[in-house]
Amino acid sequence: MILQFPLKRFLALVVVVLFIISCAKVPISGRRQLHLLPDQEMNALALTEYKSFLGTNKLSKDAINSAMVKRVGARISTAVTMYLKEHDYASRVNGYVWEYNLVEDKTINAWCMPGGKVVVYTGLLPVTQNETALAVVMGHEIAHAIARHGNERMSQSLAIYLGGAAINVATATRSDTTRMLFNTAYGVSSQLGALAFSRNQESEADKLGLVFMSMAGYDPHEATTFWTRMSTMSSGGATPFFLSTHPTDAKRIKDIQAFMPEAMKYFVKK
Repeated sequence: MILQFPLKRFLALVVVVLFIISCAKVPISGRRQLHLLPDQEMNALALTEYKSFLGTNKLSKDAINSAMVKRVGARISTAVTMYLKEHDYASRVNGYVWEYNLVEDKTINAWCMPGGKVVVYTGLLPVTQNETALAVVMGHEIAHAIARHGNERMSQSLAIYLGGAAINVATATRSDTTRMLFNTAYGVSSQLGALAFSRNQESEADKLGLVFMSMAGYDPHEATTFWTRMSTMSSGGATPFFLSTHPTDAKRIKDIQAFMPEAMKYFVKK
C-alpha cells in the first residue's frame, strides 16, 4: 500500500526544512529568515539586471538632483558599512560596489539591488521635496537589500513553485522565472507587479533605514512627515507604484514614532 502525502503538506514540510538549515538573522530585529540563494549569485544576478535596466532607461540630466542622490547614497552606504562592521554583520556587504543613479521616469519609485545598485526615479523627488526625506526613502530601500528581503522572498517563491531541489538549477541557468522573481522582488519593473513586502519586512526596513540615515547625519524625525505625506496620496485615487509595494498606514507611522528614541541614539549631526 502506497501512502498518499498531500502536495501542500509536502511543500510546507520542504519550506520548514529549508528554513531550519538555511536561516539567517536580520540585523537589529534579530528575526530569522529563509536565505537559500548565495549572496555571490544574488550580486551577480543584480549586476546583470542592473546593466539591462540602465541600457533601457534614461539617466537624468539634472545635475543638481543627480548629485543629491549620489550624496545621500554615499553618506548612507558609509553608515551602513560602519554599522555592519561594528555589529559583526560585515559579510552582508561583501562584494558590494555602490552606485546611485537618478533615472528619468515619472513613476514614484526607488529601489536598491544586492551589490549596492540604487536607483531613484525623478517622479519621487516632488514627493520627497528635500534631501532629508530622500534619505528616508534611500535608507529604507538600502535597508531592504541589507536585510536580504529580496533574497527571502525569492527563496520562499522558489521553494514553493520550483521545489527545494530545483533551486540550484534555477540559479545556475538564470531562467526567465528566476529573473522575473528577482525583478519583482526588488521592485525594478512596475509592469510585473512587485511581490508584496510583509509587515515584518517593512518594519525591519523602516527601523534599519532610520538607524542608517541617523548615522549618516540626517534627522530621522523627517520619516514621520514623509510617510504621513505618502499616506495621503493613497486616498487621492490611483495608488502610486511606490505605495503598492510599500504599504503606509497609521500603525506604520506609530511604530516609526515608537522607534524614534532608539534611532536618535545613532544621530550625529553633520
